Order: sequence, then structure tokens, then C-alpha cells
Amino acid sequence: MSGLDMATLQVGDALPPLCLPPIDRTLLALFAGASGDHNPIHIDIDYAHRAGMPDIFAHGMLSMAWLGRLLTGWVDQRCLRAFGVRFLGITHVGNAITCTGSVVEMFEADGERRARIAVRTMDQSGEVKIVGEAVVALRSVP
Repeated sequence: MSGLDMATLQVGDALPPLCLPPIDRTLLALFAGASGDHNPIHIDIDYAHRAGMPDIFAHGMLSMAWLGRLLTGWVDQRCLRAFGVRFLGITHVGNAITCTGSVVEMFEADGERRARIAVRTMDQSGEVKIVGEAVVALRSVP
């Protein structure tokens, strides 16, 4: 875990960003195998062309997984209480994605101090691809 001090965390604090290298075809093929999502729109350029797309593109769940990595790089995964996203745009081959998050609310629930985190991915030109929200418990995990 790294970054923000849980004891002094405040609304408006930003999580340390996760900057990823440009997406390539090998990564998409590996993610298809790892996730079991073999939809040809993500791995077969001929299929993508027949579907009217200029090229294959990344699985939405790959980007969501990166946001999960952003969160669990900051807090232990056992502290994650909720996590959801909305897909806004296609993540293309060659896009270099940056994942960011910021604290938007602090509250207590079920006897825990929690933070609501707004998360997003964007490409190298600043186009937002995914937005979402997570709730994390702010406690030490043994």
C-alpha cells in the first residue's frame, strides 16, 4: 500500500495515479485468455473490420481491472466494500491509460470509517473512458 495517510485523509485528496503503457495486441490476447472473454471484437482484426470498427479494442473489464489495481495499490483489498463503473468510451490499441481516483465523501457505516472514491480512466489525450465509484473501509488490516 502506498500514498495517502488514512488518519489524515480528507475529501478532495487524490490517490496516487496508475499510469500504464500503451495497449497492444499481445495484452488483449493475454487478457482474453486470463478472463475467458474471447469475444472476437477484442482479438480478431478481420472480425472487427466486418463489425465496422477500424481495429480491435480493449475489453471493458480490463480497464475495470486496472481501476481495481489502482484501489488495491492504495488499500488492502479486504477493505473494499463496493466498486462499480460506467463505460463511456472505447479504449483503443495504442491508448496509454491513466487511472485516477479522489476522495469525494467520508462517512461511517456498520461501525467503520469509510471513504467514497471517484475513479476514472483516461487516455493520453485526456479522453475519459470509464468513470466509477468505490467505497473503502479506512482501517488497518492485520
